[in-house]
Amino acid sequence: MADIGSDIERPLGQAVRPPRAARRISAGVVAATVVVLAVIGVSGAIALRERPFRKPEEVAVSTPKATAVVEPAASVTEPAPLPQAQAAPKTSRSKTGGSKTGGPQIIHMQTEAGDGPPGAIVIHDPSTTGQNLRIAHIPDRALVESGETGPLPVRAADGRRPFDVYARPWSGARGARVAIVIGGLAVSQTGTQAAIAKLPAEVTLGFAPQGNSIGRWMQAARQSGHEIVMQVPLEPFDYPNVNPGRNTLTVVATPDENLENLRWALSRTTNYTGVMNYMGARFSADAAAMGPLMAELGRRGLAYVDDGSSARSLAPELALKNGVPFAAGDTSIDAVRDRGAILKKLDELEATARAKGFAVGIGSAFDLTVDTVSSWVIEAKKRGIEIVPISAVAVDPEKG
Repeated sequence: MADIGSDIERPLGQAVRPPRAARRISAGVVAATVVVLAVIGVSGAIALRERPFRKPEEVAVSTPKATAVVEPAASVTEPAPLPQAQAAPKTSRSKTGGSKTGGPQIIHMQTEAGDGPPGAIVIHDPSTTGQNLRIAHIPDRALVESGETGPLPVRAADGRRPFDVYARPWSGARGARVAIVIGGLAVSQTGTQAAIAKLPAEVTLGFAPQGNSIGRWMQAARQSGHEIVMQVPLEPFDYPNVNPGRNTLTVVATPDENLENLRWALSRTTNYTGVMNYMGARFSADAAAMGPLMAELGRRGLAYVDDGSSARSLAPELALKNGVPFAAGDTSIDAVRDRGAILKKLDELEATARAKGFAVGIGSAFDLTVDTVSSWVIEAKKRGIEIVPISAVAVDPEKG
């Protein structure tokens, strides 16, 4: 029998409810909650990082052309000598084969401060080491050593040469090619400025070591796309009545004296692929005098450009012996300073290039020469002639 007293005391309209069973939380709900909390936690950590995102260019894989991440020079005028201890950015390398094998290398570039992960991964192929034109005016620290009179070019620890790194890129086609070298830059400030501004970027520029503000003009030339060479004064016949200028290399000087004068010329600026003689008919015909010069160029990874003014020059044989890339001028384009005569010489260059594949013309930075070459190049391109830097026609013993 039901408890009547209890029913009377119960509030009207409420039935007896059975006791509630304890609710159980499913394992799936717990797992989902943990995942949501984890996602929120990671997102918060990323948002609170000091530098949440890195710039894309700092982590991108570079093209084979870019061989290093280079810091801007401290000065925009004369490049300061760089101590050998600071010759290259800190790197950790993983190589597929040694540098002598010529195989590709993967180089992990570390920032100077050493903070964070590597700034870039560079795929390095020694056969394609031409410098990026956007940074062509910045010296590659791995190719510079400190000299008594300034920075000197040198082969990098991985075998790269200034000849390779500072070479201006070209098409690589087998058509008719003409290389033109205009020397004497930095002697006249206004003339140098005009030559850099007017001459097409494919024309190679030669700097006189006796000039002024060479570092500044080098940077301007490289930013404009020009390949450059450094001229070296060599003893001509009838020296000193005919004098190439300060610190001329002579046949009577000792090898050490000549190397000291050579290094002075080399230290005047950076970012050049080689040297070109200024005069030197007597010096270049003397094996005892010319031999040490070529050995030094080979050791430093520089080319030698013979202006072609002396048939007695021993440069071709000595360059081959010392592993020096070599190019020789076919003609002086402005021996006669007349527009018609210069155009005739340029047309001869074109004919030579069509006959043997390439030709080399040598000139000086006279206003007339600069203006004539500038207009001729435009027309020559329309006729299918490719204007190339001097490095493109050099014979390189190291590449066979």
